[in-house]
Amino acid sequence: MRFKSNSVGGFQVSAVAGTNTVSFAIEATAAARKGLLGFAVERSDPAENQRYYMYGFKVFRSVIPQPDKDTTVSTYDHPVQSFVWDDFTAKPARDYDYWFHPLHGKPKALDRSAKPVQVKIRTEPLFSDDEHDVFFNRGVASSQAYTRKFGNRKPDELPPAKRQEALDWLSRELDEAILKFIGSAGKADALRCCFYEFRYEPVADALRGAQKKGVDVRIIIDAKNNGRTDKKGKVHPSFPRAENLAMVKKAGLLAKTIIRRDANPSKIQHNKFMVLLKGKKKLPAEVWTGSTNLSVGAITGQTNVGHWLRNATAAELFNDYWELLATNPGSKGKDAAGNRKKNAAFRARVEALVDTPKSRDDIHKGVTPVFSPRAGLAVLDLYVRLVDDAGTYAAVTLAFGVNKLFKDQLKNNTPDLNGIVFLLLEKKDKANDRSKDPFVAINASNNVYKAWGAYVKDPVYQWAKETNARALGLNTHVSYVHSKFLLMDPLSKDPIVVTGSANFSGPSTNANDENMLIIRGNLRVADIYFTEFNRLFNHYYARAVWEDRSGRAEKKDDASHFLDETGREWLKKYARGTLRAKRVAAFAKMDGFKQQ
Repeated sequence: MRFKSNSVGGFQVSAVAGTNTVSFAIEATAAARKGLLGFAVERSDPAENQRYYMYGFKVFRSVIPQPDKDTTVSTYDHPVQSFVWDDFTAKPARDYDYWFHPLHGKPKALDRSAKPVQVKIRTEPLFSDDEHDVFFNRGVASSQAYTRKFGNRKPDELPPAKRQEALDWLSRELDEAILKFIGSAGKADALRCCFYEFRYEPVADALRGAQKKGVDVRIIIDAKNNGRTDKKGKVHPSFPRAENLAMVKKAGLLAKTIIRRDANPSKIQHNKFMVLLKGKKKLPAEVWTGSTNLSVGAITGQTNVGHWLRNATAAELFNDYWELLATNPGSKGKDAAGNRKKNAAFRARVEALVDTPKSRDDIHKGVTPVFSPRAGLAVLDLYVRLVDDAGTYAAVTLAFGVNKLFKDQLKNNTPDLNGIVFLLLEKKDKANDRSKDPFVAINASNNVYKAWGAYVKDPVYQWAKETNARALGLNTHVSYVHSKFLLMDPLSKDPIVVTGSANFSGPSTNANDENMLIIRGNLRVADIYFTEFNRLFNHYYARAVWEDRSGRAEKKDDASHFLDETGREWLKKYARGTLRAKRVAAFAKMDGFKQQ
């Protein structure tokens, strides 16, 4: 939900509430900024009878000259020096009051006389009866919080109770939501499942439990023989075939209910969805989809999202897609001409399932499923244009780099003519050695800002040394950013969210088995995705910037690690044209809010 405070003393606060994250921006007049040292942020939680000042991280050096990794401070004494701030500690379906107290004076003699700006908000419920519920894992195994809570130890190295606490903290109800979806099927119902990685034992056990209860459960798994031996003689076994089949056996799932997807061995069956069919007539009713593979690393390590959709029309389309995949269509054997014909027929049948929009104007309000593989890159081009044509704001997560179509479209953008674009990447976008694919840099000059998977490798000031998902034994291939979603003008009255299993790439469009949802006009969905993107982008942006600077000489007393004691320097970061100023401007144009 969206909220705006009344204007007080030249300040006005905008707030967007998701389920666990609330994003704020503060508009301030020139007079209000004069001598401003920042904001003490106070929060009231009536449900728990609590009212207190929020914790901060940066400190005034004149007050705490040598902060360390155990230093915790209150914004009452060490304010937030930002006009954009997020609360990552909110709980779902809660009413909160926030007060932003402008502070002036000196660090050791703060002037608290200015009136605070109050904004009342309510977070979205995690589980609801609405059409959509959205579940993000924490996706920040590389974090100061994990370091403090669990000492950078692998979950498997912790005592059993502490291990479960670490996994629960990392998954943040994502696994609970998957299990709840399965558990919602009654004995007269059916589940049609389609999984790329099927090696998360709690879900396999839950599906076997559903079978025992009488639920008609059928599961398509990736079982492709795509192993190889490299030039050095190293054998790379088929993945995830062996792991998937082993889990089927371990869970005792009925062999007759397992469909092995092994056609098109050079491609991947990349879906992660379930369809709930209700009653004796097995009517399609609900869908579980998103980016989350069924593995410990997907649920607890890399960033992922699960999306629960209660829409009978969309569920019917997903069921039709499932029925098609259950025939194991596509290339088989060594008949090249015959395989091309089979694959062309497969793509044509996939495309015939849904009238896929070709432009933004073609996207109807509500939900449009998109399935792959399909011929050509028209759908990918649509996604690119949704980012490029955003009026104020666009965001996209890219696990496997920035596709050339995005770069070609964004490279001519300018801050004066185009909305701000945020890219969250698994790895830093950089040049490669292929001359036929020249590197195109897109950056702030194109109004594009990038963050990528990074962590604090060495302790510095009050930042403790962190670890990452690979070192924790959670992920080996994608350690940080695995989610696949796109936002176009999420703070407008007509937001568009694209989410699902497909990376925004050529293979995900015309080669792999994939699914996506295009959701238009749903503010609840947009607000949840927007606040969670902010959380993830902010987390990795700070680390990516630090990683980028680590190769350059730094003075040990770098003032940027402390709060500005003059009330001047931090305000310069909000000069016109800066990233921070652009973010405030995006909130200023927000529609669909509740005015207070």
